[in-house]
Amino acid sequence: MFGKSSDQGYVELVPGISAKTLCHGEETNMTAFTLKKGSLLPEHSHPHEQTGYLVRGRMRMHAGQAVQDVLPGDSWSIPKNVLHRAEVLEDSFAVEVFAPLRPEYLKFERAEDISGA
Repeated sequence: MFGKSSDQGYVELVPGISAKTLCHGEETNMTAFTLKKGSLLPEHSHPHEQTGYLVRGRMRMHAGQAVQDVLPGDSWSIPKNVLHRAEVLEDSFAVEVFAPLRPEYLKFERAEDISGA
């Protein structure tokens, strides 16, 4: 599967935070997030490991007992079932990979299947 670059296809998850799945495999998906300054990702957990990279902007990430300000080029990995949240301090763009696959995120996808199926 190849994902094609496009600014379209984002779905707002919570006010100020939108997502689009870029591409996925059988066990992972890669998702882009646009995050507006002042928005909050509420505390939550899920049965997926979540590894991310901040492309631009600035955020304050809370994961378990840890709190970290992240800047462009910084990355993170949040274990499955750990409570986490984020404060968006500047307009931001992040890319995250989830494992196992988050099927509910596939509806945000704009990718081309190359499996031959």
